[in-house]
Amino acid sequence: MASTRLPPPENYSGDNGYDGKQEVISAVVDDSLQSNSTTATTGKGSWKHAAFHVATTIATPAAYAPLPFAISSLGWPLGVMSLVGATLTTWYSSLLIASLWKWDGKKHTTYRHLARSIYGNWGYWSIAFFQQVASLGNNIAIQIAAGSSLKAVYKYYHKDGSLTLQHFIVFFGIFELVLSQLPNIHSLRWLNAVCTLSTIGFAGTTIGVTIYNGKKIDRGSISYSLHGSSSSKMFKAFNGLGVIAFSFGDAMLPEIQSTVREPVKKTMYKGIAAAYTVILLSYWQLAFFGYWAFGTDVQPFILASLKTPEWTIIMANIFAVIQISGCFQIYCRPTYAYFEENMSSNKQTNRSPLENHVLRLVFTSTYMGLITVVAAAMPFFGDFVSICGAIGFTPLDFVFPVLAHLKAGKMPKNSSPIVILNIVIATWFSAVAIMGCIGAVKFIIDDIKTYKFFHDM
Repeated sequence: MASTRLPPPENYSGDNGYDGKQEVISAVVDDSLQSNSTTATTGKGSWKHAAFHVATTIATPAAYAPLPFAISSLGWPLGVMSLVGATLTTWYSSLLIASLWKWDGKKHTTYRHLARSIYGNWGYWSIAFFQQVASLGNNIAIQIAAGSSLKAVYKYYHKDGSLTLQHFIVFFGIFELVLSQLPNIHSLRWLNAVCTLSTIGFAGTTIGVTIYNGKKIDRGSISYSLHGSSSSKMFKAFNGLGVIAFSFGDAMLPEIQSTVREPVKKTMYKGIAAAYTVILLSYWQLAFFGYWAFGTDVQPFILASLKTPEWTIIMANIFAVIQISGCFQIYCRPTYAYFEENMSSNKQTNRSPLENHVLRLVFTSTYMGLITVVAAAMPFFGDFVSICGAIGFTPLDFVFPVLAHLKAGKMPKNSSPIVILNIVIATWFSAVAIMGCIGAVKFIIDDIKTYKFFHDM
């Protein structure tokens, strides 16, 4: 099959961690765009940069602030088992995805192209769909969380202020539109370093304040029993599983891995290990202490359950906004990259740098406008978290990695236990995706009946 080399636009910036001018895009004549050229320049990031990106993508306040609520939906035994199991499974799955770097001798710098190399075109489009669901749902949830945190800070200083949640969602959207003009993931490395520190700050502050509030509450008034009918408990449990799946969402590992330097696999393994150390030190403590402190009355966004001291709650909200501003950017990138791929393959290769910047501004503005309007109209944080986890992140982070590892034929000798483990993981989490989706849809319908659009939560 004949192929030709197309030079990218001057400011092309895919998500492979270096300036687009250094990248050569291989386009096959049958429109099968390949951004995985074996001649592509190696990324520049260290394992620390990889850790910053992974931690920023996974361990966000929008992700682990709902964990106490998820535990309360499942109860102590099932909740603890689900959280521990999800942690170990996603850590394992992340290592599997990292191990597939250049599995067939070619670099696959996006999740979509990795899927195509293993499963063909249907794999490419399946992953593209799940990535978009995950990215859109995650960023809608982040918009709501950021707006809630900004509103809490505002109300601390202006108790009778007239600004609503929707105002702060719009403010955050404008700020993210500015950040969206940065060219690629690697250009976010210092922002994500600050975001990782904010993750630690948020976790430490929130865990400490949660314990403080828990001790102030009459412990006899706290209930850990699951309330409601059998069907109600079942839907809550389904919803809780979706929330946990969302909390470990990372649909960007190949994109992040493409930004690190040689030896790529070893560097990525170290970055994943460092990131999951942060996750372990934050997720479990906040989930368990949050449920211990407030029981079944815990709010979907844990900060809404905290009462005193107010200044520490404000500090936690500020940490949250800083951290999720970087996470939002990471999850924009699959959409931006798809747009830029089409720009680079467009016949109009003689566009000026200014024209390319204007096109990017128009596209990113459209994207941000869509996300902002949906978040402002339907500020149901817990519901979006659950449905995004069920439909988007569960296939990407739990099901695809183990199946792709099997399909790629990278199993060691005498690997029967690993094969069985991978099949069990894929089967169970496929069921989790279905259950989480059912639970999320049920609660979205209930919330739409209860609240009006653009309700000031």
